[in-house]
Amino acid sequence: MAIQWFPGHMNKARKKIAEAMPEIDLVIEVLDARLPFSSTNPMVDELRGDTPCIKILNKADLADPKVTQDWVSHFSQQHNTQAMPLVAEDKKQVKKVIQLCKKLGSKRSEKKLAIRVMIMGIPNVGKSTLINALAGRQIARTGNEPAVTKANQMIDLKNGVVLSDTPGILWPKFENALSGYRLAASGAVKDTAIEYTDVALFALDYLLQHYSEPLTTRFKMKAVPATAEEALNTIAAKRGCLRPGGIADLHKASELALHELRAGKIGLISLETPAMVIAELAAIEAERLAQLEQEQEQK
Repeated sequence: MAIQWFPGHMNKARKKIAEAMPEIDLVIEVLDARLPFSSTNPMVDELRGDTPCIKILNKADLADPKVTQDWVSHFSQQHNTQAMPLVAEDKKQVKKVIQLCKKLGSKRSEKKLAIRVMIMGIPNVGKSTLINALAGRQIARTGNEPAVTKANQMIDLKNGVVLSDTPGILWPKFENALSGYRLAASGAVKDTAIEYTDVALFALDYLLQHYSEPLTTRFKMKAVPATAEEALNTIAAKRGCLRPGGIADLHKASELALHELRAGKIGLISLETPAMVIAELAAIEAERLAQLEQEQEQK
């Protein structure tokens, strides 16, 4: 899925992050627990270098807990990285983030210096909600629309931690095309930039393969639909998404299905697993090598 999303302010943000990184002790990257790979930004690891990183799998209350734990294990095996699931609205869980920051930045604390933490994340993963929870007050603007934060801001948490907030940034091209669909299904991409029916069919196809029971239960389907198209037509009929003459309004049904998926009404659902992503990336690499080989043969 091709998504054009690299406005000027995001390009400027990248430059500012690179300039500020030498003065940062720790990076927090906020991810969507339902799609941790697709909601990570390759630029984070590129820009942070050897700076320690905490990957926060936010919105864990919407994700499949077993899959989330698989992702925590996956990320925690990476260099200078720790991962933890989180519901940013839960104050007890947020305190654990501060504790982990102090643990990883203990050398600064011992010198009575504040731990300088840069918080990063693509739009709509709940970064601003987390910042407000960490600060215990409304500092960052929040909203369901992506790209609310526009400029860097420094926030002293008054507990030995200073946060450097950054705008939500996406990269100009997805390495894995399926990530675009997953981001669109989760709501990370503005709805004006997607084709509702296209994304809904992708999401329904995935749900039929991995979460058919929650899907059929939510929409009171008598049997598991054979295809995503059949599922979408059934949803249209069940929820009254009909045009004159009883014709299914697929756009309206798609909108409804995606909104219920995003709100967690269908169930606790993860849109990708570590094994799935590893297989997809291996296939992409194999295709790339095959293309290179073909190009060399043609020369």
